[in-house]
Amino acid sequence: MTKPLRGGKTTPRLLQDLSLYNPHQLPKSGFNILTELALQYEGTPLPRQVGEGTCQHRWGLKLEQSNLPELDCRPNSSSKYTVAAYCTDCRCHLYLLIDYRGEGPGVLPCPKEDFPLHHFIHNPKSKPGYQAQNDKIKNGLWVEERYFKCSSPSCLTRLSVSVQSPKLKPEWVSLLTDRSFIKQRAQRVMDDDPGRFEGHAVPSPIQVLTNLRAYISNAMTDPEPRRILGNNKKWLLSLAEPCADLLHYLGFSRQDEDWLPPRPDLSKGTPFTNPLNILLDDVDKELLILISQQPEDEKRLVKPYFIPKPAMPDIERVLGCQGYKRSIASRTIDLTQDEEHPFYAGLGAKGDFHDELISFAYDRQVACDPDSTPYYLECLQGIAEGRKSEDLQTKEAIEASSGKISVRDIRLAYQAFGLAFPANNLDDDTIIGTFQARVSDAPKQEPELRRALVIIGQSRSSAKIQHIASNTITTYEQALSWLNATESTDDSFLITMYEVKVDEDATNAELARNAIYLIAQKRNSLALKTWLETGRLGEVEMDIGQAYARLGIDDRTIEDDIILHTYNFLASDAPSQIDDLKRALTAIAKSKGSQFLQSFLCNGIVTSEHPASEWPVGLENIGNTCYLNSLLQFYFTVKPLRDLVLNFDEHKMQVEDKGLESKRVGSRKVSKKEIERAQRFVYELQRLFRSMITAPYAQVTPEQELARLTLISSTTEEHIRRQSILGGHRPSLGEINGQPVHGPLLPPNLQATQSAGDDIELSGNIATKIMSVTGDREDDTSSEATLVETPGPESSAQKWKGDSDSMIIDSAQRQQQAEIQEDKENLPPRKTDLSHPSTSVTGLTFLEESSPSRTNEQLLVTGSATVRGNDQEDIVMGDNASSSVPTPPSRPPPVPPRQKPEEQKKAIQEEVEIGAQQDVTEVIANVLFQLQCAIKPETVDESGEQIDKVKRLFFGKQKSYTTNEQGVIRTKEEFISDIKVDVASGPRDIYAALDGAFDVQQVEVGGSLEPQYTTISQLPPVLQVLVQRAQFDPEKKSSFKSTHHLDLKETIYMDRYMDSLDAELMQRRTECWGWKKDLAALEARKVELTMTALGVDIPGALIATVEYMKQIKYDNVEDPIEISDALLQAIEQAAKNAKLELSALDGQIKTLQSSINTQFADLRTLPYRLHSVFIHRGMVSSGHYWIYIYDFAKSLWRKYNDGYVTEVKDTKEIYEAEQTTRPATPYFLVYVRDEQKDKLVDAVCRDTIDIPPATSQDTVMVDDDAGSAALYEWAGEGEVATIPEAAGGWDTRHQGGTFDQW
Repeated sequence: MTKPLRGGKTTPRLLQDLSLYNPHQLPKSGFNILTELALQYEGTPLPRQVGEGTCQHRWGLKLEQSNLPELDCRPNSSSKYTVAAYCTDCRCHLYLLIDYRGEGPGVLPCPKEDFPLHHFIHNPKSKPGYQAQNDKIKNGLWVEERYFKCSSPSCLTRLSVSVQSPKLKPEWVSLLTDRSFIKQRAQRVMDDDPGRFEGHAVPSPIQVLTNLRAYISNAMTDPEPRRILGNNKKWLLSLAEPCADLLHYLGFSRQDEDWLPPRPDLSKGTPFTNPLNILLDDVDKELLILISQQPEDEKRLVKPYFIPKPAMPDIERVLGCQGYKRSIASRTIDLTQDEEHPFYAGLGAKGDFHDELISFAYDRQVACDPDSTPYYLECLQGIAEGRKSEDLQTKEAIEASSGKISVRDIRLAYQAFGLAFPANNLDDDTIIGTFQARVSDAPKQEPELRRALVIIGQSRSSAKIQHIASNTITTYEQALSWLNATESTDDSFLITMYEVKVDEDATNAELARNAIYLIAQKRNSLALKTWLETGRLGEVEMDIGQAYARLGIDDRTIEDDIILHTYNFLASDAPSQIDDLKRALTAIAKSKGSQFLQSFLCNGIVTSEHPASEWPVGLENIGNTCYLNSLLQFYFTVKPLRDLVLNFDEHKMQVEDKGLESKRVGSRKVSKKEIERAQRFVYELQRLFRSMITAPYAQVTPEQELARLTLISSTTEEHIRRQSILGGHRPSLGEINGQPVHGPLLPPNLQATQSAGDDIELSGNIATKIMSVTGDREDDTSSEATLVETPGPESSAQKWKGDSDSMIIDSAQRQQQAEIQEDKENLPPRKTDLSHPSTSVTGLTFLEESSPSRTNEQLLVTGSATVRGNDQEDIVMGDNASSSVPTPPSRPPPVPPRQKPEEQKKAIQEEVEIGAQQDVTEVIANVLFQLQCAIKPETVDESGEQIDKVKRLFFGKQKSYTTNEQGVIRTKEEFISDIKVDVASGPRDIYAALDGAFDVQQVEVGGSLEPQYTTISQLPPVLQVLVQRAQFDPEKKSSFKSTHHLDLKETIYMDRYMDSLDAELMQRRTECWGWKKDLAALEARKVELTMTALGVDIPGALIATVEYMKQIKYDNVEDPIEISDALLQAIEQAAKNAKLELSALDGQIKTLQSSINTQFADLRTLPYRLHSVFIHRGMVSSGHYWIYIYDFAKSLWRKYNDGYVTEVKDTKEIYEAEQTTRPATPYFLVYVRDEQKDKLVDAVCRDTIDIPPATSQDTVMVDDDAGSAALYEWAGEGEVATIPEAAGGWDTRHQGGTFDQW
């Protein structure tokens, strides 16, 4: 589709178009012949440019309303004229305001030597449409105004064109001219008084019109017009009461039974300015037109006969185009056998223009609309050829020589490549590729093809195509295009492409080298610059696309701190690839212009822009601990909890207390071991908190032990330990009856060298003593070292085969033992009696009471025996069933080998990595559980549950109400540490999500469904909300993460959820539940109407069905498919009904949503403020966490992303949804009670201290308060130095006397 023309029109053209302009009868295309140039002519007839039945106006002059210049008077800079006219056919009115006013150097109105005519440009400030001009013109009467300005720089002429509807509306014209209406009202008058009107005839239309005009003429000429008596026969028969609306409109008024004529202002003379004068004059002209349209025999009775004065001569005179230079008729040969070719309209000219005026019109169009020059040049070419005008052909040649091209030239250029014109759907690369292919096929035609390409490039304003055509390279983009490269092409590959170009044509060498030079300068590529100087490629900078791909980042808009986190994670995971990763990070930093990333690349650290004493520290990621770091940052800002941890000794539970046996946390008793473990956790947490307060740097590193104790509960820890015992490699002892037999666990040093499934030879003491060893002997649930001694002098060289003396347990019993251990991991061992089935069993050695399970009992066997358990028998075989019991060992067992420090550290790291995979809720529950275990209770509740500061801070109570079929209500109250909300079904706000946790729902009780709802009976000061995003897809049988947006509120009010006896609140809840039920039904129905397999809604699918059925009905004429019209109509009606239903559903849904959202809006006595937002980006089983925490003291949000703490500049990243495929989403929210927020949370707690001078010291083992050893040692260059507790307890890297990285 061609673009619209933006040129102007010469005055004669504008007046010609004005004569066809009917604003209320535009064509269907909406084309406006007055304000728009003709559509571009492409060889086919143009669509209609005027509406059906359009009047070709013949303008008559309204002299009394016009302000005309004197004859032969030339306008100057103070002239302003008005021409008022009316159409003698359709009665519409025209007002032209020509304003020549304006002063300045060189101002001279047209016409003049270089501007023989005005050239008017339409001004878009025009007022399109129909509007009332004043109070008299309304009720269907329209006015349209358009504004134009002369394009001559030295002419300030402005033209206003106002076209108005007739003043007499159609219904009034009918009253005056319709014979039936006239007869009806005249007959009524004569019937009312037949004697008085005896002999009077019904007036004709021309008499009615003449009578009305006489009354108006008298009013316009007589300053004191006479009253019209109410019983005037002529008045009664012609007008009177039935025409009252028209008479009032014209200014007539009633006085008792009489009528008073209009009273126009006759004191000011002409031109009229008074609205009533103008109205009466307009109506007078319209009455004359209506009179002239009556039958000839009636018109003869009217004296004098109406002859309007033409307005066009005065219009042309005022606009300076009277007598413009016309062409010689014999030279005007049209191209289409029509009066005027569309090319004339394209130039804003007329067909009778002289060649000089055609040339003038062309010049003005090109000057005003240079983008359309090709079409204007084509118009000039066509007119020159049609007229066979030498002057115009010369003008055409001059224009072509100056580099201008016509649409005809462009069309031929595309044809040279076999491409259709216009080629709006083709990109530059396609055209260039076509050119190169044609040149390759026909090298001799390259000059012609290159000229065609130049024309195409010029027409598209494509520098890329033009430079390919000119075979020169001056810009970076041209260089890439010439080498067939893109911005993402690597520097090293550019050299390959250079060599290909030179191999194809040796003459390209200089051009190709210039291309490489331009690319090197643009990219500032050291590698390419080195190649240009030495011929050898230097170190290649990584392309930005490759850089993001190397770091595995799909979204290039993510924050710098997440990019750095990803880099650090990959670097720690693959240190050998650090150089490649750093190249990727360098490319990204350069591309983003990131000072943050460049600071890290230069210094190895990211320094905070804030003073250390006024800004929180970050926590370094020690291996998949991003969630742990977020959680620790949150707990640190909870002031009561931080104070408790820092002053832990004041709250510590003494393990020797008598109340230890009755201590209950989480509705269960806790053991002494769990309390000791929890206290180690709190001491580790205390150490970290002190570091976060006193460290003078931007980051601190949590200890591995703290991570392990935080992420792994005592239950999980026991499970890991037992799995390690059961999962170790056991040597093969051969087979019995086809079943494999395995021995006990080997010592650690042998396990490392034994491959699975291999038999091994043992020598020396190892052949006679097989040990199962665990690490920590202080652990009262640890497995004990067990020795199985095999007698006989040959045992030193005996292989472990199936025929040797050994304890044999089949795989079923081993599996049973493993299952018992997994199920009983936290329970003390049960003392199950073992029977001795026969005297052939020589002896049993029982495990100690501290062992975790009786299933670890070992049998010392030298003959056959039957061990009974779980209703099955296992046969223990030996070479000699009658062998006696071997003698006990004569010396104590050897001490099991202790793990080396690096092995112990590795084991802790492995446990941390396992803990990092724990569920978020498990980690939070573990932290709160250990905090409660570690401290002494303040009191206990009726169930014996410990009540303490942690309980009061984080735990509330919820109360559920369940109603059975008999109407009996059961209640249950329990502690809760968080509220779990769901966003699985779609985006919602925080209130809608919370409603899901408390609204009524059907629960199964005893095989029947019963309604249940929940309330909050006690709110905690710190309210935690868990967003459950992990969902399960039953069709795919896999888990997925719901990424629906949760609209957070800065403040929420919890009144609506509180347990209350208020009947009104319960009524509101019940009403709201009903609305939600109705809303769910409506939304389900909407889904049925909008979700189809075709991807369109039901109305669209039905319409598509109808169209398809219509198509197949008529496609095969020989064998048509019979489809009844009734069926098609029925489907179309169904589509309409479905569309109406969808519209009604939308309205109902909107109403219900509004009611639900405002139901509790007035309940605002329990405000909670948003304090923390845990964010996750990734999938259900992987990703990255960070946290946003609000500083109420400074009124700002901070982002805590592992080691980096930054201020949030735009809170949209917290509150608004990301428009990406994998958006970052809130996982856990923390709200705090508004009136207590200053006491509850404190975002910044810093009291930095200077780092003491580093002095060498020996390794010292010191027992801390928790009973665990703390290791302090001086580290050599580049190693880790751990600073003692007195110095704040932070860790840092020491290199050459400077601290390099936290």
